[in-house]
Amino acid sequence: MSDPFKQLRDALDQFATERDWDQFHSPKNLAMALTVEAAELQECFQWLTEVQSKELDEQQLAAVRDEIADVQLYLIRLAGKLDVDIESACRAKMEKNAEKYPADQVKGSAKKYTHYANDEAD
Repeated sequence: MSDPFKQLRDALDQFATERDWDQFHSPKNLAMALTVEAAELQECFQWLTEVQSKELDEQQLAAVRDEIADVQLYLIRLAGKLDVDIESACRAKMEKNAEKYPADQVKGSAKKYTHYANDEAD
């Protein structure tokens, strides 16, 4: 079975090695760079209405694609540095979220899980 995250991680490792950038790619620096890229993704949607954000023109969509890729690549690089299996981590987190947000209690609501946890304590 092919693991696209591992393939991308290996390609990023090679990319950084060829440029002697590994010295700069500490987990701290990668996490900081990730937040910058996430902010650049947000910037693509700044000042758009909800409707406009769903109807991007090709230029806007191209910019969003680039920023999504930047965010994902930094996540993969960070996960590689810390030996985190992204797919396993995501599946585990989804299981936790399913427990925190039971569908029968949260359907149609955007409230934080602590709101529902407090209801059970009553």
